[in-house]
Amino acid sequence: MIAAHPEDFQHWRSLARGFIAHGISPEEVMWGSPEEELLFSQAESPPAKQVNFSVPRDFVTLATRASLHRDPSRWSLLYRLLWRLVTESRSLLRQSTDPDVLRLKEMDGEVRRDCHKMKAFVRFRKTPDDRFVAWHEPSHLVVKAVAPFFARRFNTMDWAILTPDTCAYWNRSELLFGPGLTRAHAPVADELEELWKTYYANIFNPARVKVSAMVSEMPKKYWHTMPETAIIAQLLEDAPRREREMIEAARSEKATPHHITQQILKQDGDLEQLRQAAKNCQGCELCHTATQTVFGSGPKRARIVLVGEQPGDQEDLRGEPFVGPAGQLLRRCLKRVGVSPDSVYFTNVVKHFRWEPSPRGGKARLHKRATWRQIDICEPWVRAEIELIKPEVVILLGATALQSLVGRELQIGQHRGIPLSCDLAPRVVATVHPSSLLRMRDNRQQQLEIGRFCQDLSFALEMSHSPLHSSCSGHER
Repeated sequence: MIAAHPEDFQHWRSLARGFIAHGISPEEVMWGSPEEELLFSQAESPPAKQVNFSVPRDFVTLATRASLHRDPSRWSLLYRLLWRLVTESRSLLRQSTDPDVLRLKEMDGEVRRDCHKMKAFVRFRKTPDDRFVAWHEPSHLVVKAVAPFFARRFNTMDWAILTPDTCAYWNRSELLFGPGLTRAHAPVADELEELWKTYYANIFNPARVKVSAMVSEMPKKYWHTMPETAIIAQLLEDAPRREREMIEAARSEKATPHHITQQILKQDGDLEQLRQAAKNCQGCELCHTATQTVFGSGPKRARIVLVGEQPGDQEDLRGEPFVGPAGQLLRRCLKRVGVSPDSVYFTNVVKHFRWEPSPRGGKARLHKRATWRQIDICEPWVRAEIELIKPEVVILLGATALQSLVGRELQIGQHRGIPLSCDLAPRVVATVHPSSLLRMRDNRQQQLEIGRFCQDLSFALEMSHSPLHSSCSGHER
């Protein structure tokens, strides 16, 4: 039995390559930490010899992070996987049900979350000698991995992050590490405490608070190091009152889409007036990041109105709804069931494109789902469109359209392709958004789902020609 004591990932990698080169199986190595006194022989690693193997880059990435996990069996797991990659299959990591692969990815996810929490929850306190010191209790051994982030972010001040395992120090030019300390070495409070509390109180949104989600994202184990948590109980208690005040303030605002659309409808305005008014909408922040308002398009007296979530990249650039890949698929499906796209009115619940930059860089803009606040603010536009058009049938494409216009609790899977009872139109039906069909990777399954989507459209078309049903399924909002 060979006893190996890796100090870090690079040390483990060196030992592991030597073991692999000499054909030493996982069962022949007892992995431990340098601090452990193993009962087995303290044999050195075998002498170096020519190593002629390689492993997928993904393994190195996952293994590097997993090596920071606190599980003492991590080194054994990594060597076992390395051995199997070399002796069994280079595609081992693709076997998602393999127990070793599952555990590796679990460790990777737990370490990544712990790195994120360290970045989010470290709070520096100023000492009398103008240094900044923070106390943090990471779940895993992530200090050395995350410390460079703080060195870049706070490169103009001297700081220290103290933890029970390892301490990180920055002197404005060099990042140093030392042994772990106790919380007694960290300051308890400073004059910045009140600033943190004021900041947190101002960003706290009483209308969006969910205690369970908040505790999940900000576990209570970190609360004693974060000054703002001292006021959470007070903020939660005051949340209902603040939410009522926000609602009343919104109702009193004269430039909201709700007020504008109601004025146009009361004055017997038409669709063109509504379109011109929507061009200048500043109801939410999306108007500042989108290229333009993307209003509905189609006949003013269309029998069928199709409602999606929001415009995409191409729609934002062209100013027309459903002209991108999802729109092209939708138009082909309409033709397939005998409906001319020119006879249909296309629109969205949200009139501006919400996007985020691609993580790969460049000019690509990726779709980002609108928040419920943004959806609620924008919803009056589509309701006014439908009221002016007076269609026979409204087809809701996707969960956002269904939940916004019929009922927040409804699910597409349960209400797809059945008549819904609501005030939008005499006949309302919901189905999936065509973009979900484009995301399917299995070609056969994709074709089956496109066929099912066409059946939903065909059912809606039949409804537009049939008498009103005496009873409808669904829920009223």
